[in-house]
Amino acid sequence: MSARELDDKSYHQFREFLEQQCGIVLGNNKQYLVKSRLAPLMAKFNVQSLSMLVTLTLSPTERQLRAAVIDAMTTNETLWFRDDYPFALLKNKLLPEYSKQKTPLKIWSAASSSGQEPYSIAMIVLEYMQTNPGSFPSGVQIVGTDISNTMLEHCKYAHYDSLALSRGLSPERKRQFFENGDNGMMKVKDHVKKMVSFRQLNLLNSYSLMGRYDLVFCRNVLIYFSPEIKAKILSQIHGVLNKEGYLFLGASESLSGLNQNFDMVRCNPGIIYKKQS
Repeated sequence: MSARELDDKSYHQFREFLEQQCGIVLGNNKQYLVKSRLAPLMAKFNVQSLSMLVTLTLSPTERQLRAAVIDAMTTNETLWFRDDYPFALLKNKLLPEYSKQKTPLKIWSAASSSGQEPYSIAMIVLEYMQTNPGSFPSGVQIVGTDISNTMLEHCKYAHYDSLALSRGLSPERKRQFFENGDNGMMKVKDHVKKMVSFRQLNLLNSYSLMGRYDLVFCRNVLIYFSPEIKAKILSQIHGVLNKEGYLFLGASESLSGLNQNFDMVRCNPGIIYKKQS
């Protein structure tokens, strides 16, 4: 067996570790995914084999390595305005509904990755406010959370290379919301950045410090979890949503069999979920 291969015992132990720490459930044949994500860490931590890397990761004293492994396994590709329809719904249905409320509109992006979703939300809000002067007299607050501190630092830095900018971002929005940044990258303009704050959160943990929200985006996240953990996350999201607040899930996700405390709202296109009173 080569140094970059993972034996069955090590893979089984790592699967248990990842589910316990993050709630992510790996299938029986995902060794290739673990290998591709973790192999780059072998050189960084001077570990001779992937099996040894996993063994060290299981040790509670290896905090830096554990954090790097969790970062590697939970960092996912993303893009601007992913799937389009949630942002169309936000702009055409939900922002008009909330535009006159006397308290700030509060929006939570529950898995912000490298920042594209919360910044996309901010851009939609700014576009709406530009064409609807006087909207949101108390302002709009957007919070992005992620399990990965590395990703959160990327979000706060808000610099993106040409490849990242080519994924879902129109030339018009690029001109309007970005400016020249460091090392040939483009950075999100300050008036967009100021709308969004970021904090670390493991969705398996308590949300008691998160506050309350009108809208929650938890998209393309639940697919990684077991049914029991999905139900727990949905219950906790229900708890932080304001009365009749809305939940966005990913295009391939649903609440079927998981939570009865939301009403499905069919839109054209797409589906959102409204908190029951």
